[in-house]
Amino acid sequence: MQKTKLLLTSLSFVGLIALAGCSFPGVYKIDIQQGNVVTQDMIDQLRPGMTRRQVRFIMGNPLLTDTFHANRWDYLYSMQPGGRQRLQERVSLTFDDNDQLAGLAGDFLPGVSRDQAILGEDVDNLSAPQTSQPPQVEDKPAPGSLLEQIQRDVDSVEAVPVPTPEPLDTSPQ
Repeated sequence: MQKTKLLLTSLSFVGLIALAGCSFPGVYKIDIQQGNVVTQDMIDQLRPGMTRRQVRFIMGNPLLTDTFHANRWDYLYSMQPGGRQRLQERVSLTFDDNDQLAGLAGDFLPGVSRDQAILGEDVDNLSAPQTSQPPQVEDKPAPGSLLEQIQRDVDSVEAVPVPTPEPLDTSPQ
């Protein structure tokens, strides 16, 4: 009787420890990713009038193609980092009757690409003409300095015409 009671108590204790280990704060939980990874750079490359093949090249195959709406592609992406709140993003692309991209809806919108953001350029500044600013005058290098020598070498370079190769003879012999 004592052995069964001890065995039952130890099994219960081991079971509670195993169950507590599932939510123990030091336990590593993996990131769960599902669906198509869609980035802002991918969305920025899309242009109205692109064919389905061009869109598939940029975005990849859609996760969902609706049978009832053949002109709509849906891209879904969800991420649950380490047991925390799940994040979900959705993008729907619609095509017209000529199989050309007609619309875009979802969590991403066309905007400033990462390259433009790094360079500090805005979309408004690229499309609008620049205001009249005085041209910046470059300082001339000091005489006898390395910069002056490099500038002299650059200025003294002569353009050399590049010879164009003759076309290959493709006639059978």
